[in-house]
Amino acid sequence: MLSELSSFTRRLARFITNSGEAARTEPQVAPAETFAVLALDLFRLQYSLNVPYQALCRARGVRPDTIHDWRDIPAASTSAFKEFEFSCLPKDEQTGGFESSGTTRTVRSQTFHSAESLRVYEASLLPWFRRHLLPEIPRNPPAGQPGLAFLSLTPSRADAPRSSLVHMLDVVSRQGWFADALFAGQTDEDRGWILELDRIHAWLHGVIQKRSPVLLAGTAFNFVHLLDALQVRNLKLRLPAGSRIMETGGYKGRSRELTREALHAGLARRLSVPPEYIVTEYGMTELGSQAYDHVAGESPVDRALRFPPWARALVVSPETGTEVPEGQAGLVRILDLANAFSVLAVETEDLALRREHGLELVGRHLESEPRGCSLMAV
Repeated sequence: MLSELSSFTRRLARFITNSGEAARTEPQVAPAETFAVLALDLFRLQYSLNVPYQALCRARGVRPDTIHDWRDIPAASTSAFKEFEFSCLPKDEQTGGFESSGTTRTVRSQTFHSAESLRVYEASLLPWFRRHLLPEIPRNPPAGQPGLAFLSLTPSRADAPRSSLVHMLDVVSRQGWFADALFAGQTDEDRGWILELDRIHAWLHGVIQKRSPVLLAGTAFNFVHLLDALQVRNLKLRLPAGSRIMETGGYKGRSRELTREALHAGLARRLSVPPEYIVTEYGMTELGSQAYDHVAGESPVDRALRFPPWARALVVSPETGTEVPEGQAGLVRILDLANAFSVLAVETEDLALRREHGLELVGRHLESEPRGCSLMAV
Protein backbone atom coordinates (compact mmCIF):
# COMPACT_ATOMS: atom_id res chain seq x y z
CA MET A 1 0.00 0.00 0.00
CA LEU A 2 2.93 2.36 0.66
CA SER A 3 4.05 1.76 -2.92
CA GLU A 4 0.58 2.93 -4.02
CA LEU A 5 1.17 6.14 -2.08
CA SER A 6 4.45 6.66 -3.94
CA SER A 7 2.56 6.14 -7.19
CA PHE A 8 0.02 8.70 -6.03
CA THR A 9 2.74 11.30 -5.38
CA ARG A 10 3.89 10.96 -9.00
CA ARG A 11 0.34 11.69 -10.17
CA LEU A 12 0.24 14.61 -7.75
CA ALA A 13 3.54 15.99 -9.07
CA ARG A 14 2.12 16.07 -12.59
CA PHE A 15 -1.05 17.77 -11.34
CA ILE A 16 0.96 20.41 -9.44
CA THR A 17 3.13 21.11 -12.47
CA ASN A 18 0.21 21.42 -14.88
CA SER A 19 -2.20 23.34 -12.64
CA GLY A 20 0.55 25.51 -11.14
CA GLU A 21 1.64 26.74 -14.55
CA ALA A 22 -1.97 27.33 -15.66
CA ALA A 23 -2.58 29.40 -12.51
CA ARG A 24 0.19 31.83 -13.49
CA THR A 25 -1.95 33.10 -16.36
CA GLU A 26 -5.43 32.02 -15.26
CA PRO A 27 -5.50 32.25 -11.43
CA GLN A 28 -9.12 31.18 -11.12
CA VAL A 29 -8.66 28.01 -13.17
CA ALA A 30 -8.86 25.04 -10.82
CA PRO A 31 -9.52 21.62 -12.35
CA ALA A 32 -12.03 20.55 -9.73
CA GLU A 33 -12.78 17.16 -11.30
CA THR A 34 -9.13 16.15 -11.18
CA PHE A 35 -8.79 17.41 -7.63
CA ALA A 36 -11.85 15.39 -6.62
CA VAL A 37 -10.45 12.17 -8.08
CA LEU A 38 -7.07 12.69 -6.44
CA ALA A 39 -8.62 13.59 -3.07
CA LEU A 40 -10.82 10.48 -2.93
CA ASP A 41 -7.92 8.26 -4.01
CA LEU A 42 -5.68 9.79 -1.36
CA PHE A 43 -8.36 9.38 1.32
CA ARG A 44 -8.55 5.65 0.50
CA LEU A 45 -4.79 5.30 0.90
CA GLN A 46 -4.60 7.31 4.12
CA TYR A 47 -7.49 5.35 5.62
CA SER A 48 -5.45 2.17 5.09
CA LEU A 49 -2.02 3.46 6.13
CA ASN A 50 -2.68 6.02 8.87
CA VAL A 51 -3.89 4.11 11.93
CA PRO A 52 -4.95 7.09 14.14
CA TYR A 53 -6.74 8.66 11.18
CA GLN A 54 -8.57 5.42 10.41
CA ALA A 55 -9.73 5.30 14.04
CA LEU A 56 -11.03 8.88 13.72
CA CYS A 57 -12.94 7.99 10.55
CA ARG A 58 -14.41 4.81 12.04
CA ALA A 59 -15.56 6.75 15.10
CA ARG A 60 -17.47 9.02 12.73
CA GLY A 61 -18.91 6.09 10.81
CA VAL A 62 -17.01 6.92 7.61
CA ARG A 63 -15.16 4.54 5.29
CA PRO A 64 -13.81 5.09 1.78
CA ASP A 65 -16.77 3.24 0.28
CA THR A 66 -19.32 5.46 2.08
CA ILE A 67 -18.36 8.84 0.57
CA HIS A 68 -18.26 10.08 -3.01
CA ASP A 69 -17.62 13.81 -2.53
CA TRP A 70 -14.26 15.20 -1.40
CA ARG A 71 -16.09 17.67 0.87
CA ASP A 72 -17.22 14.73 3.02
CA ILE A 73 -13.70 13.49 3.78
CA PRO A 74 -13.33 13.59 7.60
CA ALA A 75 -10.99 16.28 8.88
CA ALA A 76 -8.54 15.96 11.76
CA SER A 77 -8.37 19.04 13.96
CA THR A 78 -5.06 20.81 14.37
CA SER A 79 -5.30 20.16 18.12
CA ALA A 80 -5.41 16.40 17.41
CA PHE A 81 -1.90 16.64 15.94
CA LYS A 82 -0.72 17.26 19.51
CA GLU A 83 -2.18 13.94 20.66
CA PHE A 84 -1.64 11.54 17.76
CA GLU A 85 1.01 10.71 15.21
CA PHE A 86 -0.92 11.22 11.99
CA SER A 87 1.52 9.62 9.57
CA CYS A 88 1.38 7.07 6.78
CA LEU A 89 5.11 6.48 7.16
CA PRO A 90 6.50 3.52 9.12
CA LYS A 91 8.63 4.59 12.06
CA ASP A 92 11.85 3.61 10.36
CA GLU A 93 11.07 5.90 7.41
CA GLN A 94 10.32 8.98 9.52
CA THR A 95 13.63 10.75 8.98
CA GLY A 96 12.49 14.25 9.98
CA GLY A 97 9.52 16.44 10.66
CA PHE A 98 8.11 19.73 11.85
CA GLU A 99 6.49 20.93 15.03
CA SER A 100 4.36 23.95 15.80
CA SER A 101 5.72 26.93 17.69
CA GLY A 102 5.23 27.75 21.33
CA THR A 103 7.09 27.96 24.61
CA THR A 104 9.04 25.09 26.15
CA ARG A 105 5.92 24.30 28.23
CA THR A 106 3.61 24.05 25.23
CA VAL A 107 2.39 20.73 23.84
CA ARG A 108 3.20 21.05 20.16
CA SER A 109 1.60 19.72 17.02
CA GLN A 110 3.90 17.45 15.05
CA THR A 111 4.15 16.21 11.48
CA PHE A 112 6.53 13.52 10.26
CA HIS A 113 8.52 13.44 7.05
CA SER A 114 10.75 11.34 4.86
CA ALA A 115 12.87 12.41 1.92
CA GLU A 116 9.95 11.60 -0.38
CA SER A 117 7.36 13.55 1.61
CA LEU A 118 9.68 16.56 1.76
CA ARG A 119 9.97 16.47 -2.01
CA VAL A 120 6.17 16.70 -2.19
CA TYR A 121 6.20 19.57 0.31
CA GLU A 122 8.77 21.49 -1.71
CA ALA A 123 7.04 20.77 -5.03
CA SER A 124 3.91 22.33 -3.54
CA LEU A 125 5.43 25.42 -1.94
CA LEU A 126 7.68 26.65 -4.77
CA PRO A 127 5.28 27.41 -7.66
CA TRP A 128 2.70 29.16 -5.46
CA PHE A 129 5.41 31.18 -3.67
CA ARG A 130 6.98 32.18 -6.98
CA ARG A 131 3.64 33.18 -8.47
CA HIS A 132 2.81 35.52 -5.56
CA LEU A 133 6.20 36.87 -4.44
CA LEU A 134 8.31 36.60 -7.58
CA PRO A 135 5.86 36.85 -10.50
CA GLU A 136 8.48 38.40 -12.79
CA ILE A 137 10.94 35.51 -12.41
CA PRO A 138 10.56 32.72 -15.00
CA ARG A 139 10.29 29.12 -13.94
CA ASN A 140 13.88 28.48 -15.09
CA PRO A 141 15.76 31.79 -14.73
CA PRO A 142 18.70 32.31 -17.09
CA ALA A 143 22.24 31.78 -15.88
CA GLY A 144 23.88 34.67 -14.07
CA GLN A 145 23.31 36.49 -10.83
CA PRO A 146 19.82 37.95 -10.44
CA GLY A 147 19.56 41.35 -8.81
CA LEU A 148 17.10 40.48 -6.05
CA ALA A 149 18.35 39.90 -2.48
CA PHE A 150 16.61 37.80 0.20
CA LEU A 151 16.34 38.59 3.91
CA SER A 152 14.53 36.32 6.36
CA LEU A 153 13.83 37.66 9.85
CA THR A 154 13.72 34.06 11.10
CA PRO A 155 16.57 31.91 12.39
CA SER A 156 18.37 29.68 9.91
CA ARG A 157 17.39 26.07 9.34
CA ALA A 158 20.39 24.99 11.40
CA ASP A 159 19.03 26.93 14.40
CA ALA A 160 15.35 26.01 13.92
CA PRO A 161 15.30 22.64 12.12
CA ARG A 162 11.76 21.77 13.28
CA SER A 163 10.08 24.89 11.90
CA SER A 164 8.10 24.39 8.69
CA LEU A 165 8.28 28.14 7.97
CA VAL A 166 12.07 28.17 8.29
CA HIS A 167 12.31 25.08 6.10
CA MET A 168 10.09 26.76 3.53
CA LEU A 169 12.18 29.94 3.46
CA ASP A 170 15.41 27.94 3.36
CA VAL A 171 14.16 26.05 0.29
CA VAL A 172 13.13 29.34 -1.35
CA SER A 173 16.52 30.92 -0.64
CA ARG A 174 18.35 28.11 -2.48
CA GLN A 175 16.49 28.27 -5.80
CA GLY A 176 18.94 30.54 -7.61
CA TRP A 177 16.47 33.41 -7.54
CA PHE A 178 18.61 35.68 -5.34
CA ALA A 179 22.01 37.30 -5.55
CA ASP A 180 22.38 37.29 -1.76
CA ALA A 181 20.48 35.71 1.15
CA LEU A 182 20.57 36.20 4.92
CA PHE A 183 18.69 34.61 7.84
CA ALA A 184 18.88 37.27 10.56
CA GLY A 185 17.09 35.67 13.51
CA GLN A 186 18.32 33.72 16.50
CA THR A 187 16.70 31.35 18.99
CA ASP A 188 16.78 31.99 22.72
CA GLU A 189 16.77 29.55 25.66
CA ASP A 190 12.97 29.28 25.48
CA ARG A 191 13.14 28.41 21.76
CA GLY A 192 11.65 31.78 20.89
CA TRP A 193 12.94 33.89 18.04
CA ILE A 194 14.81 37.16 18.42
CA LEU A 195 16.18 39.55 15.82
CA GLU A 196 19.82 40.48 15.22
CA LEU A 197 18.91 44.12 14.71
CA ASP A 198 22.38 45.54 14.11
CA ARG A 199 23.08 42.85 11.53
CA ILE A 200 19.73 43.53 9.81
CA HIS A 201 20.36 47.25 9.67
CA ALA A 202 23.87 46.81 8.25
CA TRP A 203 22.66 44.29 5.64
CA LEU A 204 19.76 46.49 4.52
CA HIS A 205 22.08 49.49 4.31
CA GLY A 206 24.28 47.42 1.98
CA VAL A 207 21.46 46.47 -0.41
CA ILE A 208 20.29 50.08 -0.44
CA GLN A 209 23.76 51.21 -1.47
CA LYS A 210 23.86 48.58 -4.22
CA ARG A 211 20.28 49.46 -5.23
CA SER A 212 19.36 45.78 -5.01
CA PRO A 213 15.64 45.09 -4.47
CA VAL A 214 15.03 42.82 -1.51
CA LEU A 215 12.45 40.20 -0.63
CA LEU A 216 11.97 40.56 3.13
CA ALA A 217 10.19 37.65 4.84
CA GLY A 218 9.12 37.05 8.43
CA THR A 219 6.34 36.63 10.95
CA ALA A 220 4.05 39.48 11.91
CA PHE A 221 5.81 39.68 15.28
CA ASN A 222 9.20 39.82 13.58
CA PHE A 223 8.01 42.89 11.72
CA VAL A 224 6.52 44.52 14.83
CA HIS A 225 9.87 44.23 16.58
CA LEU A 226 11.70 45.52 13.51
CA LEU A 227 9.36 48.52 13.31
CA ASP A 228 9.79 49.20 17.03
CA ALA A 229 13.58 49.12 16.68
CA LEU A 230 13.48 51.51 13.72
CA GLN A 231 11.21 53.85 15.66
CA VAL A 232 13.50 53.83 18.70
CA ARG A 233 16.43 54.69 16.44
CA ASN A 234 14.31 57.23 14.54
CA LEU A 235 15.17 55.51 11.27
CA LYS A 236 13.33 55.28 7.99
CA LEU A 237 14.87 53.09 5.31
CA ARG A 238 14.23 53.53 1.61
CA LEU A 239 14.44 50.02 0.19
CA PRO A 240 15.16 49.96 -3.55
CA ALA A 241 12.27 49.93 -6.01
CA GLY A 242 10.94 46.43 -6.60
CA SER A 243 11.44 45.35 -2.98
CA ARG A 244 8.64 43.26 -1.53
CA ILE A 245 7.58 41.80 1.82
CA MET A 246 6.04 38.48 2.84
CA GLU A 247 4.50 38.54 6.31
CA THR A 248 2.88 35.61 8.06
CA GLY A 249 1.54 34.72 11.48
CA GLY A 250 -0.87 36.32 13.94
CA TYR A 251 -0.61 38.10 17.27
CA LYS A 252 -2.66 36.08 19.75
CA GLY A 253 -1.02 35.74 23.14
CA ARG A 254 2.12 37.82 22.70
CA SER A 255 3.03 41.49 23.16
CA ARG A 256 1.04 44.22 21.45
CA GLU A 257 -1.25 43.58 18.54
CA LEU A 258 -1.56 45.47 15.28
CA THR A 259 -4.24 45.14 12.67
CA ARG A 260 -2.95 43.99 9.33
CA GLU A 261 -3.72 47.43 7.96
CA ALA A 262 -1.67 49.12 10.69
CA LEU A 263 1.22 46.69 10.28
CA HIS A 264 1.33 47.17 6.52
CA ALA A 265 1.09 50.94 6.91
CA GLY A 266 4.04 50.89 9.31
CA LEU A 267 6.10 48.78 6.93
CA ALA A 268 5.29 51.09 4.03
CA ARG A 269 6.26 54.13 6.11
CA ARG A 270 9.48 52.79 7.66
CA LEU A 271 10.78 50.71 4.72
CA SER A 272 9.28 52.55 1.72
CA VAL A 273 7.64 49.40 0.38
CA PRO A 274 4.28 50.18 -1.31
CA PRO A 275 1.23 48.27 0.04
CA GLU A 276 0.81 46.40 -3.23
CA TYR A 277 4.24 44.85 -2.62
CA ILE A 278 3.32 43.59 0.88
CA VAL A 279 1.90 40.06 0.66
CA THR A 280 0.28 38.08 3.48
CA GLU A 281 0.99 34.34 3.62
CA TYR A 282 -1.08 31.77 5.54
CA GLY A 283 0.37 28.38 6.39
CA MET A 284 0.87 26.01 9.28
CA THR A 285 2.84 23.00 10.46
CA GLU A 286 -0.01 20.63 9.61
CA LEU A 287 -0.19 21.69 5.94
CA GLY A 288 2.00 21.12 2.92
CA SER A 289 0.59 24.10 0.98
CA GLN A 290 0.27 27.81 1.69
CA ALA A 291 -2.20 30.56 0.79
CA TYR A 292 -1.44 34.15 -0.26
CA ASP A 293 -3.66 37.20 -0.43
CA HIS A 294 -2.40 38.73 -3.72
CA VAL A 295 0.47 38.90 -6.19
CA ALA A 296 3.33 41.29 -5.37
CA GLY A 297 3.08 44.44 -7.45
CA GLU A 298 -0.61 44.04 -8.23
CA SER A 299 -3.26 46.10 -6.46
CA PRO A 300 -5.12 43.80 -4.03
CA VAL A 301 -8.78 43.31 -4.92
CA ASP A 302 -10.14 41.89 -1.69
CA ARG A 303 -7.11 40.53 0.25
CA ALA A 304 -8.82 37.11 0.34
CA LEU A 305 -6.39 34.25 0.94
CA ARG A 306 -6.18 31.77 -1.91
CA PHE A 307 -4.72 28.26 -1.84
CA PRO A 308 -3.22 26.62 -4.93
CA PRO A 309 -5.33 24.35 -7.18
CA TRP A 310 -4.05 21.25 -5.34
CA ALA A 311 -5.66 22.43 -2.09
CA ARG A 312 -9.19 23.55 -1.19
CA ALA A 313 -10.30 25.71 1.74
CA LEU A 314 -13.81 25.40 3.16
CA VAL A 315 -15.41 27.66 5.76
CA VAL A 316 -17.64 25.48 7.91
CA SER A 317 -20.08 25.98 10.77
CA PRO A 318 -18.55 25.06 14.18
CA GLU A 319 -21.95 23.62 15.15
CA THR A 320 -22.84 21.53 12.09
CA GLY A 321 -19.56 21.11 10.23
CA THR A 322 -21.27 22.08 6.98
CA GLU A 323 -20.08 24.80 4.62
CA VAL A 324 -21.44 28.27 5.40
CA PRO A 325 -22.89 30.61 2.75
CA GLU A 326 -20.65 33.19 1.11
CA GLY A 327 -20.00 36.18 3.38
CA GLN A 328 -20.61 34.25 6.60
CA ALA A 329 -18.02 33.22 9.18
CA GLY A 330 -16.93 29.77 10.25
CA LEU A 331 -13.96 27.54 10.94
CA VAL A 332 -11.33 26.99 8.25
CA ARG A 333 -11.12 23.44 6.93
CA ILE A 334 -8.42 22.70 4.35
CA LEU A 335 -8.06 19.70 2.07
CA ASP A 336 -4.47 19.64 0.86
CA LEU A 337 -3.18 17.02 -1.57
CA ALA A 338 0.38 17.93 -0.53
CA ASN A 339 -0.42 16.28 2.83
CA ALA A 340 0.02 12.96 1.06
CA PHE A 341 1.86 11.29 3.93
CA SER A 342 -0.19 12.64 6.85
CA VAL A 343 -3.88 13.70 6.73
CA LEU A 344 -5.48 15.19 3.66
CA ALA A 345 -8.22 17.09 5.53
CA VAL A 346 -7.29 19.43 8.40
CA GLU A 347 -9.68 21.60 10.39
CA THR A 348 -8.09 24.62 12.02
CA GLU A 349 -9.27 26.76 14.93
CA ASP A 350 -9.09 29.87 12.75
CA LEU A 351 -12.26 31.79 11.97
CA ALA A 352 -12.76 33.19 8.50
CA LEU A 353 -15.35 34.77 6.25
CA ARG A 354 -16.13 32.80 3.13
CA ARG A 355 -15.39 34.87 0.03
CA GLU A 356 -16.06 34.13 -3.63
CA HIS A 357 -12.47 33.19 -4.47
CA GLY A 358 -10.92 32.58 -1.06
CA LEU A 359 -11.25 33.30 2.62
CA GLU A 360 -10.71 36.27 4.90
CA LEU A 361 -9.33 35.49 8.35
CA VAL A 362 -11.15 37.23 11.19
CA GLY A 363 -9.70 35.65 14.33
CA ARG A 364 -9.58 32.51 16.43
CA HIS A 365 -12.37 30.33 17.72
CA LEU A 366 -13.22 31.04 21.37
CA GLU A 367 -10.90 29.30 23.86
CA SER A 368 -8.46 28.28 21.14
CA GLU A 369 -4.80 28.34 22.10
CA PRO A 370 -2.44 30.82 20.46
CA ARG A 371 -0.62 28.96 17.71
CA GLY A 372 1.68 29.25 14.76
CA CYS A 373 4.38 31.77 14.11
CA SER A 374 2.62 34.38 16.24
CA LEU A 375 4.32 32.75 19.23
CA MET A 376 7.81 32.68 17.83
CA ALA A 377 9.07 36.24 17.95
CA VAL A 378 9.36 37.13 21.61
